[in-house]
Amino acid sequence: MVVTADGTAQDVATRMAGAAAAWLGSLDAAQRAVGTGGTPGSDADADEERLRWYYTPTDHGGLTLGEMAPAQQSLAMQLVASGLSTAGYVTVSTILGLENVLDHVEGWGVDWGRERGRDPQRYYLRVFGEPGSSGAWAWRFGGHHVSLNNLVVDGRVVSTTPCFLGADPASAPLLGPAPLRPLAGTEELARELVRSLPADLAAEAVLLDRAPSDIVGGNRPRVEVGDRMILLTDIWRGRFGEQRLNDRLATMSEGAEKASGYDDADHDTLALGAPRGVPGAALDPTGRELLTALLSTYLDRVPEGLAVWPDVDDVHVAWAGPLQRGAPHYYRLQAPRFLVEYDNTQRQANHAHSVWRDPESDFGHDVLAAHRAAHHPA
Repeated sequence: MVVTADGTAQDVATRMAGAAAAWLGSLDAAQRAVGTGGTPGSDADADEERLRWYYTPTDHGGLTLGEMAPAQQSLAMQLVASGLSTAGYVTVSTILGLENVLDHVEGWGVDWGRERGRDPQRYYLRVFGEPGSSGAWAWRFGGHHVSLNNLVVDGRVVSTTPCFLGADPASAPLLGPAPLRPLAGTEELARELVRSLPADLAAEAVLLDRAPSDIVGGNRPRVEVGDRMILLTDIWRGRFGEQRLNDRLATMSEGAEKASGYDDADHDTLALGAPRGVPGAALDPTGRELLTALLSTYLDRVPEGLAVWPDVDDVHVAWAGPLQRGAPHYYRLQAPRFLVEYDNTQRQANHAHSVWRDPESDFGHDVLAAHRAAHHPA
């Protein structure tokens, strides 16, 4: 979402540029060739790669943490931290660590064609263009269940979306009474909000009694009216070289779709378009308070003052699936220039996805177009 607080946007951009320059300065020539990309807006090929993003354990593009020396890893994480609030950074760090937990859950047996299939070192960093106070540059950090995309233009952070965080497992035991749930707030506040609605509004908010198997927008570079859910097989970077892995992925995708019970009509119901569900303007004070708290679990991922909050009155809340904890479910928050999707459906509803997007300016589409028109007229 495009930011408007100039002081914050400039301060954060300065920190980002310093962290990016320090990381780039630590790389050798071979690492730099992998860890960098073309200047945003400079040509179609550069932007095509910058606009690719994933949340599956596929090649996200860039230099992995595992390909860096420890000191370089530290510099990489300093750049990641520059674009996040403290809570956001802790959450991202926890998601990286969950790869070890997931490896254990799966019996250490999932390889995805690599020496280690679940790997907290397989998170990719790439810087596009030259960090500085003028012109455009960007950076992307991503791996399984993390995708952070930031654009800086003329010394201001102008876009921080798409911003994706997931968790698998979504809930795992800790020593003590409370489990580890990195996305607990994003789930529980939404459930409490929908449960608090009177019967007539609840009927308006709950679009279907079953949940889809994934977020609807998937990893599209742009979301458009009419977009339907992308199947699991199509949210990876290309095909596997080994047919057994393609077969495994197809089986997983088919199983997830079968478990959802969705048909074409259901997918049409949840297709992206005009906001559906209950608008914030229809909520009572308790509902508005819950909605505001829920929005903060997304918008507070970035440094304070960086994100533009939508008008709570305009935010529509829609839900699909049962309301009891532990059941597969999905929800959507939507307003002009604001879209949030959340699902917890896979692995017996213990595998969560959450994404915050600006349909009009993900990756800074509109700001970058204006910059090109002003500085590089045809």
